[in-house]
Amino acid sequence: MLLSLALIILVGFALKGIFEKLHLPGLLGMLISGILLGPHVLNLISPEIIAVSGDLREISMIVILVRVGITLDLKDLKRVGRPAILMSFIPATFEIVAVVILAPPLLGVSYLEAAILGAILGAVSPAIIVPKMLHLMEAGYGRKNSVPQMILAGASADDIYVIVLFTSFMGLATGKDFSPLQLLSIPLSIITGLAVGIAIGFILVQVFKRMHMRDTVKVLLILGLAILVMGLEPLIRDFIPFSGFLAVMAIGGTILKTYGVLAKRVTGKFAKVWVIAELILFVMLGSVVDIGHVKGVGIAAILLIIIALVFRSIGVLVCLIKTPLSRRERIFCIIAGIPKATVQAAIGAIPLAAGLAAGNTILAASVLAILISAPLGAVGIELGYKKLLESQQ
Repeated sequence: MLLSLALIILVGFALKGIFEKLHLPGLLGMLISGILLGPHVLNLISPEIIAVSGDLREISMIVILVRVGITLDLKDLKRVGRPAILMSFIPATFEIVAVVILAPPLLGVSYLEAAILGAILGAVSPAIIVPKMLHLMEAGYGRKNSVPQMILAGASADDIYVIVLFTSFMGLATGKDFSPLQLLSIPLSIITGLAVGIAIGFILVQVFKRMHMRDTVKVLLILGLAILVMGLEPLIRDFIPFSGFLAVMAIGGTILKTYGVLAKRVTGKFAKVWVIAELILFVMLGSVVDIGHVKGVGIAAILLIIIALVFRSIGVLVCLIKTPLSRRERIFCIIAGIPKATVQAAIGAIPLAAGLAAGNTILAASVLAILISAPLGAVGIELGYKKLLESQQ
């Protein structure tokens, strides 16, 4: 295990540095590190680490989500309002519709299997989008029209929407009934997640104001409670729809709103923790990508993914109708909706495990979507934000 950890750190940072020297996103180097070191290529990461890779990725996501909450000003969210709400479901819906129409003739799957594939492909990657948008917010890009905040809010709710649809479609495919009431779990997940996060954040603030402790200890307590919330999410969802991601963001947001002085002090400490969390997140994400699955789908799947992204782009433009965003800002919003990785890696293999006839095809298309869209979106965001967004730092 120690050798594996050393390779993850050394190879991950080395490739990140090489890619940044080439003016490419460092996360792309870390993703490739994970693919190379992972069990599907060189197999240099120990099985013990692979077994907990999902938990490691989740902890890394928690770090960035708390950072987002502590940085994200609610005034910015109020200003973008309507388009942020629309971005949470319209682009994904356009993409799912495209896959449902095109996957049966292109891949030879049923319409229900196409809907399952569409739900998998329709999710953007918070692992890529969230840290990039946070960087833009801190650097002051797109501040006039709160472009990063709008993308961030839409991406957070987008994943809830597609996972609910995926669960519903999988239920139909495995013989369970579908009820339109299941769609109510989407707003309920948002409401309960925010409510729990706000309550925890408020309690933390009261404790911090009454008890003297080092800021480092405060950071650890915040992270500990955030991890606890994410760990309890499956249990809570047995009783009521709940979003752990939004709860974690709300913890940070509540601290910012009610104890701004502390929020500014701990932001720097979370930025330092993110250095190692980022490495773990993207290397571990790359390690679960099995490029061997891509062989069976070929050009048809590539064509499907590209057309689906075009439909998604149209959906993004629909969301931005009657907004003050410039043409360049709208183009940036389209680019920011391209990356896919986290959700596809997490649920792409479920149809195969459930015994669906098209399980292999769905998994192969999911892996291909990661390989195409993650680099494309990450490079597009990295190379495009300075040209497409104004800086007001």
